[in-house]
Amino acid sequence: MVVEIDTPNSVGTLYIVATPVGNLEDITFRAVKRLKQVDLIAAEDTRHSRKLLSHYGIDTKLVSCHEHNEINRTPQFIAQLKKGLDIALISDAGTPSISDPGYKLVAAVAKENLSIIPIPGCSAAIAGLSVSGLPTDSFLFLGFLPKKQQKQNQALEAIVNQSATLIIYESPRRIKLLIENILKILGDRNACLAREITKLHEEYIRGSLSEILKALEEKEVIKGECSLFVQGQLEEKPIDKGQLENIVCKRLATTDLGTSDLARQISGEFKLSKKKVYDLILKLNRE
Repeated sequence: MVVEIDTPNSVGTLYIVATPVGNLEDITFRAVKRLKQVDLIAAEDTRHSRKLLSHYGIDTKLVSCHEHNEINRTPQFIAQLKKGLDIALISDAGTPSISDPGYKLVAAVAKENLSIIPIPGCSAAIAGLSVSGLPTDSFLFLGFLPKKQQKQNQALEAIVNQSATLIIYESPRRIKLLIENILKILGDRNACLAREITKLHEEYIRGSLSEILKALEEKEVIKGECSLFVQGQLEEKPIDKGQLENIVCKRLATTDLGTSDLARQISGEFKLSKKKVYDLILKLNRE
């Protein structure tokens, strides 16, 4: 039997507690026990968290810690830890600080050399990856990409040759725009879209990015936070000039992408110079 050892009372411990991403039953016995024992729970949204705490009969004092007040709250939390109080940090769903508030607090507490202990549990990224059907031996978590088109393009172009499976979070309102942009820059790769993980309307759409986009376009409304898993760059055999010309000719006949976007897509897929592909497209368009 594993016995959890309590830390000395002279200083407190910051516990990073993972909570369910949807289904309230997805929480560990240890997490419930610790949330009852700590002196204070710092929550991303106290109204949201009260539903979970009430479900498990947890009446520990609750205070807010979100992206707008985390910096101001941090000195207060550190002072309380130094007085010997234990604090649990939770987010609205999943593991705190993973595309959620918490990183700044954890970094500051670590700098003070105070105790920080994780209480592991749910993470949408890992849960979705495990059923994506894509390689799991190596993956790159990107969280939410920049919303502005230019910055998002730069972020995607930087990982064109990344061989690890890509994990990206996006809102239901912007998921189609994101997939369209990935198609332009990374090409039509195998992927999996996870939506409403562990909730009533849980859904997983697997296939090529273009197939997933088509499935989304057939929906009247897209609801629920989305996790997108995209296959990394596969090792390609070198292609000669004739093969490249054939590829470009086929794409020109079947796509409405502009010259720059098409050059970016093909160069990314086949690990070629974008300028080389761009010049070839211009040449073939003139012929």
